[in-house]
Amino acid sequence: MSETKKTPGPSASGSSIQVKVTDDVVGGVYSNHMVVAHTREEFFLDFFTMLPQVGKMASRVIVSPGHLKRILRALGENLGRYEARFGTIQEAPEPPSSPSSQTIN
Repeated sequence: MSETKKTPGPSASGSSIQVKVTDDVVGGVYSNHMVVAHTREEFFLDFFTMLPQVGKMASRVIVSPGHLKRILRALGENLGRYEARFGTIQEAPEPPSSPSSQTIN
């Protein structure tokens, strides 16, 4: 079953547009690992599901540098609201074999 959501449109007037969310996307995907890479024009956010002895890429999101700034601001605001309501989140230690961020040429 697909959903339709109203989201703010790109116009400054604050009008909204309807966005159809298909069945294969509405449930989301689980990720417990992420690698960030970039070129001058784009950032690549690769999300993985890592299990013992095996890993699988769950999703790749490619965004412009300007959009990445908006994503970071939205994540920071939401994290602040979450911690104000539920308490401080303790950061998990980084896995020892975690790939580092990289630049794609």
